[in-house]
Amino acid sequence: MTVEFEAARLGPILYYRGLKGDALQVAAMVLLPIGEEPDLLEAGDAQHAPKLLREIGRNAIWRYDFTLTQSNGTYHLGDQSYSVQTDLTGDMRIAFASCNGEEEGDLDRDQEERNLMWAHMCDAHRRAPFALLLQGGDQIYADEATQGHPLSEAWPDKADRPRNAEELEDLADHLRQRFAERYVQALFGEAPRWIMARVPTLAIWDDHDICDGWGSLYRSKTYSEVGQCLYRVAREMYLLFQHAAVEADIPDLFLDKTGTSLSWQRALPGVTLLAPDLRAERGRRQVMGAYGWSATEAMEPGTEHTFLISSVPLLGPRLSLVEGLMMMIPTMQKYEDDLRDQWQSRAHRDEWVRMLKQVLKWRETAPVTVLSGEIHLATRAEMGPDEMRVHQLVASGIAHRAPPQGYARSLGTLAGLGDAPVSGHPIRIHPLPGQKHRYTAERNYLELRRTGGTWHAVWHLEDSGDTEPMALE
Repeated sequence: MTVEFEAARLGPILYYRGLKGDALQVAAMVLLPIGEEPDLLEAGDAQHAPKLLREIGRNAIWRYDFTLTQSNGTYHLGDQSYSVQTDLTGDMRIAFASCNGEEEGDLDRDQEERNLMWAHMCDAHRRAPFALLLQGGDQIYADEATQGHPLSEAWPDKADRPRNAEELEDLADHLRQRFAERYVQALFGEAPRWIMARVPTLAIWDDHDICDGWGSLYRSKTYSEVGQCLYRVAREMYLLFQHAAVEADIPDLFLDKTGTSLSWQRALPGVTLLAPDLRAERGRRQVMGAYGWSATEAMEPGTEHTFLISSVPLLGPRLSLVEGLMMMIPTMQKYEDDLRDQWQSRAHRDEWVRMLKQVLKWRETAPVTVLSGEIHLATRAEMGPDEMRVHQLVASGIAHRAPPQGYARSLGTLAGLGDAPVSGHPIRIHPLPGQKHRYTAERNYLELRRTGGTWHAVWHLEDSGDTEPMALE
């Protein structure tokens, strides 16, 4: 018997939809106990009633759609007022974060410790407001959501077949409520909910938003009835909690109108945001399928600056060397899916080159900066030559505790080998400003700062503090 997702009064969480003229189009999501009447939301001179998205357990999830103007960026809900940065024409600040959780025991962590860097982001926003929050993957760690149900208890080691459709739907209900619990923790903790009520967010998903290594596991697991049920629910919950959306909203929010790929593109004044979906069609021998590639190749770069969100680092070390070595050692083969997850895997090299060439094509129009997470470390990379330089900024682990220093040093040694999958465009991994080593093992998030028309990057590190601003020419 599934334990019901407890009733709660939570929200709002703010989502960025786009610009209409100089007005900011946003959505706000709230959770209320089923049967409780939601308040009207006030923005400017208008009142907005919410739309019921769905019910989960004892909760109803509602969405308000509204517009904020440059002259009035405040909205009111209940007895609370929320101010949003809506003047986007000059200087601007964008936050980027990823890896908001851990694989085991995340629901039981001390919330103040877990959300320490979120609290840091809130303080930074109070000093100088962020206009947008980008979330680069692993916004939740759903790995333990399969526990507690007989069909999925041993997932992914074992994928039992359901006896009938009713048993499979019971699993779906179990997963739906377990995913919702994790989203409530990730979005509605004291610090995350404070800033996400005031800074609209945009998100792309990664494997832990489904399960560890989704798409890099063997097809016998992911294409089993249990595996497909898990993916169906994870996708539904990703749309709901990370985009305040349901299936009918897909044509308005994503580039692939069929929803097979959940790639998206948005813009702010002077900057374009591109986010290919690297999970929906992933397999052991592909990162994206036909729908994802069609969406990606249809993306249009900005004329001033383009930020590309790649949920796994696009510019990285020669992991194919490690991959080959690990497959020769039986005790290390269990980590194969972690390496298959990377663009640099032997299985994805042709596709990696295709993506790098696409980025270079965009670079002909304007500077391109890649934003990435996934590795629980902070680092940066460049792909040359100088006149066509592409920067990559990795900020990973806003809540996930940092791996050992030895791991970061070993990865840094491997990165010293360099790589040039596209002739004439060598890739180099560099330390953050002020750091000695290529990879920094501290919890972190990234600030993108436009001042006087020039973009700079600042990493906020848990122990070392803030880096010096790095220009993104």
